[in-house]
Amino acid sequence: MTNAIIFIYLAAVLIIGMLAGRGIKNISQYAVAGKSYGSMVIFATLSASFIGGGFSMGNAEKVFLLGIVNIVALWGFSLKEVLVAKYIAPRMDRYRDAISVGDIMKSHYGVSAKVFSGIFGFILCAGILGAQIGAIGYVTNLFLGIERFWGIMLGCGIVITYATVGGMRAVVWTDIVQFVILAFGLPLTLYFGIQSAGGIEHIVNTVPSGHLSLPVEPLALIALASLFLTFVFGETLVPPYLQRLLIGRDAREVSKGTLYSGLFSFPFFAVTGLIGIVALVLNPEINPNLAMPFVIQQALPPILQGIVIAAVIAIIMSSADSFLNAAAICFSNDIVKPLKKEAMSHKSEVLMARLVTLMVGVLAVIFALSIESILDILIYSYNFWAPIILVPLVMAVMQKKVSQKKFLVGAGAGIFSLLIWNYGLGSPLGIHGIVVGVFANYTGFVLADNSESSS
Repeated sequence: MTNAIIFIYLAAVLIIGMLAGRGIKNISQYAVAGKSYGSMVIFATLSASFIGGGFSMGNAEKVFLLGIVNIVALWGFSLKEVLVAKYIAPRMDRYRDAISVGDIMKSHYGVSAKVFSGIFGFILCAGILGAQIGAIGYVTNLFLGIERFWGIMLGCGIVITYATVGGMRAVVWTDIVQFVILAFGLPLTLYFGIQSAGGIEHIVNTVPSGHLSLPVEPLALIALASLFLTFVFGETLVPPYLQRLLIGRDAREVSKGTLYSGLFSFPFFAVTGLIGIVALVLNPEINPNLAMPFVIQQALPPILQGIVIAAVIAIIMSSADSFLNAAAICFSNDIVKPLKKEAMSHKSEVLMARLVTLMVGVLAVIFALSIESILDILIYSYNFWAPIILVPLVMAVMQKKVSQKKFLVGAGAGIFSLLIWNYGLGSPLGIHGIVVGVFANYTGFVLADNSESSS
């Protein structure tokens, strides 16, 4: 029964994605689906995009190992979404012709900045996509008994197929289905897990005390603040999330959808993290990477198992398809298109985007086979975005004074500081280089402004 439910779900997602993606005639439809969606669709597709393997299974893994401190750290992401809804999303009407981060960067910093942001956006998206595909392998291996390699091929094959054919349209409509399933499935898992573990009181009395409290030592608080800021900066305006700001019918709808998504993520991250606590009580000897699947397997009755396993797969696939589509747009629209001397027809642009989507999916499968910790690979991928692109992108959208020189000085300072801090100094005080890189980028950006003024 469980396996039947899962395979029916996978077939349904594939069919929905293929049907939704029919009739695409140009790259704008492929990348941003005609910019026609309202706040509730944006809420669903944005939430489904960021709640991937890292923020679900990865969160449960880290809370299993470290405690609720990881939930608090992830709330940095939630705060970021609220801030984007208030300060960034209302300004998106200025970019009605844009379909990517690169298009926005080009309008402020020139073609070279578009290519530059496309390169780093592609690397970021490919890395995070690999993490999601790796998570599919873990889940299918545990629940379906499929060897991890074949599980990755099954899940990724479905995602690649509908994302390649249908672009953003297919991604949005499959995201809506996946969001509905995960929004109900994961809270159900926590509820039944708590009952299976003997109730809340037994859990509180059983887990190590440090797992249910926040650190008080100064160095530990500094490390927590650093991780919190890492999640604030790490995925801010990354290509798939910025694309969600470009698919709305107007800035008001985009702002509302983004705010709903940010508010939803606060309790949702708590739910996925606490599942890790339940797993720790049920069996402290399990592989932490499988904390969430273990609770599903142990605590739920068979029919609910099938639904919730489908929810877990939905979580991962919804994030994977978003980063796959964004990686393809970064490569085709932001890197290849500006470097070609001849203009491309609409048909050629769509064909190139589809071919790149297929290529990225295949490369991500290869990358996924070497992944260990899902959440760790997310943080590593952030290195290619926040310290380099985030500051000049935010400054441009906020209508601050910008120039090519400011972009280059800031990006250079961000990259250099990240490398020195992480790999030269070994991340002193537990502060991640992403945080240092973002502040160094901002400092370089401002100092370049001062030097221009004085000259």
